[in-house]
Amino acid sequence: MRSVDAPYVDRDDGGPAKGSPRELVLAIGRAARRQFPTIAAVTAVVVVLGLTYLATAPARYTATATMVIDTRKVQLFQQQSVLGDITVDAGTVETQVEILKSENISLSVIKDQRLTEDPEFTGAGGDPIGTILGVVTDALQGFSNSPASEFEKMRRALARFEAGRTVKRLGLTYVMEIKYRALNPDKAAAIANAIVDAYVVDQLEAKYQATRRASIWLQDRIRELRTQASAAEKAVIDYKEKNNIVDTGGRLISEQQLAEVNSQLIMARASTAEAKARLDRINDILKDPVPNESVADALKNETIIKLRGQYVDFAAREATWSEKYGRNHLAALNLRNQMEQIRQSISAELHRIRQAYQSDYDIARAREESIKNSLASVVSENQLTNQAQIQLRELESNAQTYRSMYDNFLQRYMEAVQQQSFPITEARLISPATRPLRKSDPKPLVILAISGAAGLILGIGAAYAREMGDNVLRTSSQIEQILQVNCLAVLPYLKSGGGSKIQGRAAASDSAGPGDASATVGESSLSHVVDQPFSRFSEAIRAIKVAADLDGTVKTNKVIGVTSTVPGEGKTTVASNFAALIAHAGARVLLIDADLRNPSLSRALAPNAGHGLIDVIAGRSSLKSALVIDQRTALAFLPSGVTTRLPHTNEVLASASMKKAIDKFRSEYDYIVIDFPPVAPVVDVRATTGLVDSYVYVVEWGKTRIDLIDHSLTGARAVYDRILGVVLNKADAGILGRYEYHQGEAYYDKHYGRYGYAESQR
Repeated sequence: MRSVDAPYVDRDDGGPAKGSPRELVLAIGRAARRQFPTIAAVTAVVVVLGLTYLATAPARYTATATMVIDTRKVQLFQQQSVLGDITVDAGTVETQVEILKSENISLSVIKDQRLTEDPEFTGAGGDPIGTILGVVTDALQGFSNSPASEFEKMRRALARFEAGRTVKRLGLTYVMEIKYRALNPDKAAAIANAIVDAYVVDQLEAKYQATRRASIWLQDRIRELRTQASAAEKAVIDYKEKNNIVDTGGRLISEQQLAEVNSQLIMARASTAEAKARLDRINDILKDPVPNESVADALKNETIIKLRGQYVDFAAREATWSEKYGRNHLAALNLRNQMEQIRQSISAELHRIRQAYQSDYDIARAREESIKNSLASVVSENQLTNQAQIQLRELESNAQTYRSMYDNFLQRYMEAVQQQSFPITEARLISPATRPLRKSDPKPLVILAISGAAGLILGIGAAYAREMGDNVLRTSSQIEQILQVNCLAVLPYLKSGGGSKIQGRAAASDSAGPGDASATVGESSLSHVVDQPFSRFSEAIRAIKVAADLDGTVKTNKVIGVTSTVPGEGKTTVASNFAALIAHAGARVLLIDADLRNPSLSRALAPNAGHGLIDVIAGRSSLKSALVIDQRTALAFLPSGVTTRLPHTNEVLASASMKKAIDKFRSEYDYIVIDFPPVAPVVDVRATTGLVDSYVYVVEWGKTRIDLIDHSLTGARAVYDRILGVVLNKADAGILGRYEYHQGEAYYDKHYGRYGYAESQR
């Protein structure tokens, strides 16, 4: 037996493969057909609510204003903004949209337009839902005896204001669209424009406050930088004084002295070299007794030149005289003496010049040494100055930095002061809101479409919930799939003469008195197959007979028990009509009421019977005296014979006497139909498995829970193994058509009308 937790999937034999897309579509279609009234009812209710809203909701008007954030900066002064230029990108535009939606802008408009005094914003709001909420709120406030405060009015107006406002960016542009929806068209336009004005004023105020705060901060920073710059400059001056650092024209004096002394040293070295060259030259000249002409000319000494001329003249004359008169001639000797005197004079003059050159050389050397010493002193001082300049440059750099920062902040402060007087904003209104000519909502087509769609969705949801929570059996395919047994028939409700539905209790019939062996079963639900042989109910009972006969070809199937899960499912009606149908066909049939605890069949067919099954089993009465015979069908009925409750009915049904009686009945009758008690409340049926060939299990259509059936049959496994099939009883033919089309009333009227079935039902 299949567990009830297994999912139920509707199927039709010969249909598409299980789990295929087509099967899924068909299953959804069948579910929609089954739950169509629920879907239609929910949809209709929601549509009616939508129509009610259209009839009661006031007209609203929407005014639209457009604003742009201009990327071209309007600079009143050719200077950079003290707050810096803001790049207008997508994020900036979205930020401005959120600012337009901010509570600050909304409260500003509410105060400016005095909306807290407008009933549309502090009252019911004009629509039915708002009216109901307003009445409820007023009632609650009335109970609390405290009037709404100004804060509560403001918050209520703010909520209504934000509900009617819409702000969005148009595409990827810098344009923003501001819409406002109100009951009055002029009010809608005024509020839309007021939102833009409040935004512009808020931006101007924000920039003014930011600039003012920046000015105050800059002013404090300027004072601090001025003090720092002065301190840094004073530190430079003090350091120069401490380290004797003096500069003229951007150069240190020590550097100038070093350059001058270096130049002097170069000149002194040149003078020394020149003096030494002259001294060396004069020394070379002194090696010759008489200098030649080139030397005399080089010395540029007039005395030497004159003496050289005399010496040359005397030498020429001495050569002449010596050649003419001989070398020992007195004149030649006198000339040579004069030449010697001239040579001595020249030598004396050269020595005098040498002494002068020596003196110049000594002076040049002394001067060079003095300049060297001065240069060494200047270099030493300059090295000390250079070492001190390392820290001096750091101090000068700090002083210059502080001075630059001070000048920059001072300039920014002046700009901030100017911008504080002339604030600007990038936003401007490009299309002011005008009075709308047509209402924006409610829109009938939109409301109806939404109502229809919402109703359909809710209807489908309710249908799905009903479908998932429908833990009952309604179709033959469910029985075959869940219970794993055949569905023998689907029996419709039986209607009494007055048209009421019989719920399993048969109407009382005429029967014989005590000891009477024959009775006539009157027209009732227990003999419907005899009274209405061509009805749909009778045809379904015939299907049970056919199933029993077919099963009888495989095994003995003479004793057939009829039971159900709980009382009231119509098992007694099924058992009575099943037995009457077979008997009406001419077979020998015995109908036994074995429901010893609740013998409803005995009360209906033989209310005055004095003997019954209990008496026959106990041997107190014969079968013939206990039977009640139907005069129309010759159906033999054996009542229970119980007038008081028996505590151990299961023991009676499982007794050897009961088995012996049934065995005897088998030889005397073609069919034995036994009406047993239900399975769930009592255990009697479980004790009869040794008596019965097969069971017909009756389930009330759309009422008996599947889990209860599963639990009952699981506990009575022997009964389940002998079940011939299940009968769905008390089915509503009109509703059944939504679950199984071939079981519907329209299907029977169409296809079986020619046989008189539909007409006989009417």
